[in-house]
Amino acid sequence: MQLTHPQPAAPPPFPDSHAVPSRRASFAEWHRGRTPYVVWALDVDQPVVRALVARAAGALDGLLLDGYRRQPHVTLDLCGFPAAGPGEADEFTTDWLAARCAALRAAAIRPFSLTIGGPASFTSAPYLQVADAGSGIAAVRRALAVAGRHRLVGDYVPHVTLGLYADTWPAALVGQRLAGIDDDAASCRIDRVSLLAYRPDDIGGPLVSLGHFSLARQAMVWRAAWPFAGIFGGPGGGPASAA
Repeated sequence: MQLTHPQPAAPPPFPDSHAVPSRRASFAEWHRGRTPYVVWALDVDQPVVRALVARAAGALDGLLLDGYRRQPHVTLDLCGFPAAGPGEADEFTTDWLAARCAALRAAAIRPFSLTIGGPASFTSAPYLQVADAGSGIAAVRRALAVAGRHRLVGDYVPHVTLGLYADTWPAALVGQRLAGIDDDAASCRIDRVSLLAYRPDDIGGPLVSLGHFSLARQAMVWRAAWPFAGIFGGPGGGPASAA
């Protein structure tokens, strides 16, 4: 008779006993009609990364909220809602944005590489891990900080989100599913820091590029026609002064 040994249980992916679900709603109490919401991020929407994300998200089928359409990216810091003048803590102006662009130029960060792959999870969302061997992400985040502080608070973990949990799934179940995902990884060359926006009333909705800071040219490159009318309180929308 051949003896078999039970497989060890997968370690819990997060400290809580259950996942925290997301829900579809207008979130009007948060955005109060303001749009879009803007972040600094690394755009890693490349075929090899898309393939990794698709395979990993497929292994979590049934656990994730339907309709997640956000392209692969690594969030660096938050900007908030564009505003015509100084206002609330979750808003920013063209002057604030111009100062962040100037800080990126002063930092003189060169293109760098990341390695993306290997599943992990926050309580609310699974993700692919990001290895930053050359500390490129850390350098960019230092440049974006204001007096050493970030708008994205808490312990920073670079990651590529796979989706959002749809229910209060037991951590053990999530860990079991994650353990079945291959640890395949991809190398990505990063040559820009992107300014990305999304509609705050569309959870998991697509990202739209407003422009990017080119690490090769050391200059901000703005999108010719902005997709959100009236941004910063003007009719045309673009931040002409935040060059």
